[in-house]
Amino acid sequence: MVGRWVQAAAAQAGRLLVVLDLACQARVRVLCLDDIFLHREPVLMAIEPHSMAWMAGQRGPDRSGESWREVITNWPCLEHVIADGGQGLERGVKLANAARCAQGEAVETISRQAMTMGLDVFHTQRELERVIQRQWKRAERQLETASQADAKVERYKRQGRDPRGVSGVAGRAWRKAERLCDQAGNAQEAVHQITAALSWFDAQGRLYCRQTAPAQLDKASQQLQGDCWNKVKRLLSDERTLNHLDRLRAPLTAAVSEPVLRDAFTRLWYVNDQMQQAPGDACLRLRHLVVIEQVLCERVCPQWQSASRRVDELLRHAVRASSAVECVNSVVRMHQGRHRHVSQGLLDLKRLYWNCRVFREGKRKGKSPYDLLGLHLPSSDWWQLLQMAPEELEQKLLTQQLGA
Repeated sequence: MVGRWVQAAAAQAGRLLVVLDLACQARVRVLCLDDIFLHREPVLMAIEPHSMAWMAGQRGPDRSGESWREVITNWPCLEHVIADGGQGLERGVKLANAARCAQGEAVETISRQAMTMGLDVFHTQRELERVIQRQWKRAERQLETASQADAKVERYKRQGRDPRGVSGVAGRAWRKAERLCDQAGNAQEAVHQITAALSWFDAQGRLYCRQTAPAQLDKASQQLQGDCWNKVKRLLSDERTLNHLDRLRAPLTAAVSEPVLRDAFTRLWYVNDQMQQAPGDACLRLRHLVVIEQVLCERVCPQWQSASRRVDELLRHAVRASSAVECVNSVVRMHQGRHRHVSQGLLDLKRLYWNCRVFREGKRKGKSPYDLLGLHLPSSDWWQLLQMAPEELEQKLLTQQLGA
């Protein structure tokens, strides 16, 4: 009986999500895309990063470009996607752009603007950490080998045996360990430089641009020696890795045309952000720096507060990584452990619950993903929403939209 109840609720959730997804189409401009596997079958995931709204959870049939196109084309207002650079995802974006262009030619009211794609910084940094950890473990193993060779030399001396042969082995082992430690240390320094170049701001609080970030990435990549870094170098050399800077630069220029004033506002935002994370005395020093920056902004532009709010809004909504979809992926994997089989209906039921639940902590505290997306539901309780007929929900959403 419980199984039949769950199946009926899952089917109802699927029907309601059709209505809710249509209501969200105009609100979804950026999506983080990824795929996970449930019992060897892929699930195509799409998350709106600002609201953490789970916009797609399609089970199978595969992760080819054609399957991803079916997911992406459901969002005609989509402007930018962030993904890990998989071949299926990349082909799906190209097919969706081609379909959008053809549809725009047939219907003039549909925009033919191609969506852009940015490589996910999260996966690039994870690959950096994976390789550097492997190098340090290799150096640690060699250090252990050298220590064992030293112990063998001492044992030979205690036994009165000639230690010259094993002493040579120990010397070579220590030289190799030293070389591996130096390589790992240099690579660790390069990883720190790459991580800094993939962020939004440099150490002085200046916003990175296409002229400064690639130069720092190239300089740091030259310190990465060995075939184990080939994948990292390929990701860093891809121009899509820094697409997040291009997407931010254009709206910032439109919001504040004066370069000096724009740099002042971005630095003020950077210092404010650092102040919120700094402890104790450091927070007090940054607070004094914020006051100084505000005085400078006021001298440059008397109406600086309205422009500063526009810059703050743009920087708070800027996205460079698909960590949002990774968060939801971890939730889905946790639920997977509780079921022998996760059907498409059960995924729909979980997606409806996730989008209606209110966050208990963090910067989104007190709001649900649908609230953050700007969709006002007739009821904030997902269970009450599940009792509505799709036609009733569609009518109420349409009435609210007309009233607004």
